Amino acid sequence: MTQARLRRLRGMDREELICRARMAAQAEAGRLASAWRPPRWRREDLAGRLRGTSADARVAIARLRAGDWPAAHAALLQHLVARPQSFPMAPAAFGAVAEDVRRRFPAAAHDARARGDRLLEGRVDLLGYDDLRFGEGGGAGPQRIDWHLDPVHGRRAPRTWWSRVPYLDPSLGDHKVIWELNRHQHWLALGRAAWLTGEGRYRDEFVRQLRDWLDENPPLHGINWASMLELSLRCISWVWSLHAFTLLRGDSPGGRGEEPWSLDILLGITEQMDHVERNLSTYFSPNTHLTGEALGLYVCGRALPELDAAPRWADAGRRVLLEQIDRQILPDGGHCERSAHYHRYTLDFYLLALAVARVTADACARPFAEAAGRVADAALVLAGDGGWLPALGDDDGGTLFPICRRTPADIRDSLATAAVLLDRPDLAIGSAPEEPLWLIGRTAAGEGPGSDGRPSKRPTSAALPDTGYFVSRVAPGSHVVIDGGPHGYLNGGHAHADALSLTLAIDGRPVLIDPGTGSYTVSPSWRDRLRSTPFHNTLTLGGRSQSVASGPFHWQTAARTAVQRWCPGAALDYFEGIHDGYLPLVHRRRVVALRDGAVVVVDSVTGAGSEQADLHWHIDPAWVVDVQPRAGGAVVRLGHESGAEHWLVLHGGHVECFGADEEAGLGWCSPVYGRLVPCTTIRLRGDGPGTLRPVFVSVVGWTSGRGTPVITLIPGEIDGRVAAGDDDSIGVRLERHGTDHLLLFARRPPRMPGADAPGEAGSRPAVAAFDTGGERIETDARFLHVARRRLDGSARLALLDGGHVRSSAAREPLVAGRPERGWTVRWTQESDSGRGSA
Repeated sequence: MTQARLRRLRGMDREELICRARMAAQAEAGRLASAWRPPRWRREDLAGRLRGTSADARVAIARLRAGDWPAAHAALLQHLVARPQSFPMAPAAFGAVAEDVRRRFPAAAHDARARGDRLLEGRVDLLGYDDLRFGEGGGAGPQRIDWHLDPVHGRRAPRTWWSRVPYLDPSLGDHKVIWELNRHQHWLALGRAAWLTGEGRYRDEFVRQLRDWLDENPPLHGINWASMLELSLRCISWVWSLHAFTLLRGDSPGGRGEEPWSLDILLGITEQMDHVERNLSTYFSPNTHLTGEALGLYVCGRALPELDAAPRWADAGRRVLLEQIDRQILPDGGHCERSAHYHRYTLDFYLLALAVARVTADACARPFAEAAGRVADAALVLAGDGGWLPALGDDDGGTLFPICRRTPADIRDSLATAAVLLDRPDLAIGSAPEEPLWLIGRTAAGEGPGSDGRPSKRPTSAALPDTGYFVSRVAPGSHVVIDGGPHGYLNGGHAHADALSLTLAIDGRPVLIDPGTGSYTVSPSWRDRLRSTPFHNTLTLGGRSQSVASGPFHWQTAARTAVQRWCPGAALDYFEGIHDGYLPLVHRRRVVALRDGAVVVVDSVTGAGSEQADLHWHIDPAWVVDVQPRAGGAVVRLGHESGAEHWLVLHGGHVECFGADEEAGLGWCSPVYGRLVPCTTIRLRGDGPGTLRPVFVSVVGWTSGRGTPVITLIPGEIDGRVAAGDDDSIGVRLERHGTDHLLLFARRPPRMPGADAPGEAGSRPAVAAFDTGGERIETDARFLHVARRRLDGSARLALLDGGHVRSSAAREPLVAGRPERGWTVRWTQESDSGRGSA
């Protein structure tokens, strides 16, 4: 037994040990029993699992007991149509939805047919892969699917007892690829194609695939029974398909000769949900795995009241979903795993739970709505103006309801659904998309926000302090997301070594990106590389990661971050944070976002010792990069395929540029799980270890049409003492056409991670002095920004956490008062000064 396993065992309490032992014993007993009586699908067993909730249901039970499958199937379909609605999309609603979609989205039918035809040909697009073929053999017509195949790597998972499948072993292929197909979310696309085109061949393919899957996946055998989350997501797809295909007829002969698919789908759901209920990830993965499993139980339990286990499933799912609201959703609405992708999963999970609770008049609708509202608010903060989420933490490439094959980073459909269900038009971004119509019905979607094409109100700068993300939107069109939070959740399974990293989008176009995830297990080297510190927009010391990985979902060490200050304002936003990933050295990052579009990042190091410092910036592949070296740094022109141009100006070392570089391993990104593409990585490297600490200055965001910005570093003093070369005090001058900017940072004693906030009230802040060349400026502020217009010499001053500014060029203090927390703003050509929003 490894040391890591021993540590994990020691960390388990008695309840967890008993639960794990019981589940292991049940799995082993089942395996032994299956050796002499292999499990198989038995339609007659469904008679004992159905409840006679209607006359048609009682007929179905009787016909099942008689072995008359076609008659039982016909009675069951009649029951599903006539019974009270128990799912957001009732069978009778699909026709009206299809009509509405054709009217509002004229291209939808063509798109649905094209995607449906590809599926009929055995061509599947999933995760970051296009045109995958899981079929056996070639030729025209439907292809039989190998449900255990990873066609990307040409490997198959063994068809053994579910608990003995080593799905994390890369020799079996990428389990994510196999599982993604077996979620059967492509059945949503077949249903959409059938309803929008009126062609029964798509329904026939659904029926054929259902029968084939059951034949190739006997109960409790194979990789498709190994993950309870995957079973739950699959059963949600089955519940939607059951309602979508009930009133449709295929092109194949119908009547009593039709395949009794409704019996098979209910039998399959029964076996799978029983399995999930016995093996909830209460301790194995108490994150979105657990809530996704609970969602499957809740949806199946409420949507299928004719099944005898439905009340029990619904109770179990409801209990877990309610318990996990306070455990997984933080007070600020962020998800505890600190991954934008898993945040989206959580939003979608609670939205679907809410929709089902409302249609079935369940009292838990209120807490589900409250939870979904908080998560939606946080999602709106994290999403850019175009509705795209930055790649924060892991991205597994999947979604709950991919009926239109929208990329997972585009969250507009989820926010539109939230806007309708929560009656919150402010949550919508742009015009209403198609997906909510298929998920929550014609009436609700028809009344949704944004149907007139008008965008919702632009959000402002905001923080998710519990989650640890700080978002600047002070410049119109700019979206900066700074990671100042903890290293994931529990074992940090979906975290990256990205403390103090940031991403930037301008006018909806990603500029500085997180390079993504790649894959989980099939390539351990790329897994570790893409979540390492050099693959994020932050500082690296000694070529090491701040946090050290230990396997695909664990960490040997994890850096801790402490935010020193966050203060948004009307004309600029300020962030300052440190982390302890390189102790005894400490990385401090200051970020200033200006209303004119510039984002200024100042990275410094303090503490004992010295190491090689590197700063990496990863540029989205849509930008063409032109590096123009200059003394002490470089000017980088970024040209977008749309014609937009911006500057990235770097100071503090020499600049290197990498693109798909095999030797350095830089210049790659993964826009979605499974896809690896070249991008450009800019590295600003310090001049090597020495007595002086490196100070890196980066400025990005200004358009290239108004001259090249110039950066000058300004030495500072603290209480008359010249700075020792570390970050005691740092001044930066930015010279650009029309305006000069002075950004003066005074060192405050750092609050290390885990320490209480320092008590600044009542203590005299240190006075920092800067010789700017012809002018000496003194201030007691944490930060001072001076924007001076060259045309008339007027200046605007913004102080953060201070009350005093003196300039050698003025006889009187520019600002004189008691130090106050927050922004103080002053214009040098106006007689009044006062508190304000910077």
